[in-house]
Formats: sequence, structure tokens, C-alpha cells
Amino acid sequence: MPAIAQIFAAVAAALHVVIFVMESLLWSKPAVWQRFGVATAADADVVRPMAFNQGFYNLFLAVGIVVGLIVGGAAGDAIVVFACLSIVGAAVVLATGGSKYFRAAFTQGITPLIALVLAAVL
Repeated sequence: MPAIAQIFAAVAAALHVVIFVMESLLWSKPAVWQRFGVATAADADVVRPMAFNQGFYNLFLAVGIVVGLIVGGAAGDAIVVFACLSIVGAAVVLATGGSKYFRAAFTQGITPLIALVLAAVL
């Protein structure tokens, strides 16, 4: 995998670690749950278990990219591609939720998509 594709994949991993931190570790802060469109503290408490779980999904995808980059070679590239495809797929699913989710879907999906395109064409 070309170095530039690896850089975009690493950026995607870093973003997903940040999302993990917000969803799984900092969810109790109003600024965090409001960022995810949750309107009240009561709603945030209801959503907390789902956000906690979702945060770990994001962490595992990030770990997949990092492990793939460390392993390297064909096996490592396959892991990175799988994790990036998973993130892009999740972004597409998020976008199907309506226009209010387009920005978040774009933010999540653009760097792994760029990594995949660069890996395919370079």
C-alpha cells in the first residue's frame, strides 16, 4: 500500500479513536452528547449504553487499521482495506438516516475512502 494511502488510513484511525473517546469515555459531558444530536440529559442517559458500544466499534476499526499498518505486506494491507471498507460502509449507512447525518457521514468516511482509492490507483 502506498505511503500516502497509509497516511489517510492512519488519519481515519485517529479520528475513530477520538470518536471512541467521545462516545465511550466522555459521553456524560453535555457538549459531547449534544454534538451527537442528543437534546437532553435524560435522552443522553437512555442512549449511553448504545453510545458506549458504538464507541468500541469505532475503536476496533481504528485498531484494525493500526495493526494492518504495523503488520505490513499483503496481510497488513488486507486488514487496512477491510477496516477502511467497514468505515466507508458505516458512513454510507449513516448517510441513509437523512440529510442531518450527511456531515458526520462525510467526516467519518472521506479519509478511509481516499485511502482506498489511492491504494487502488497507485
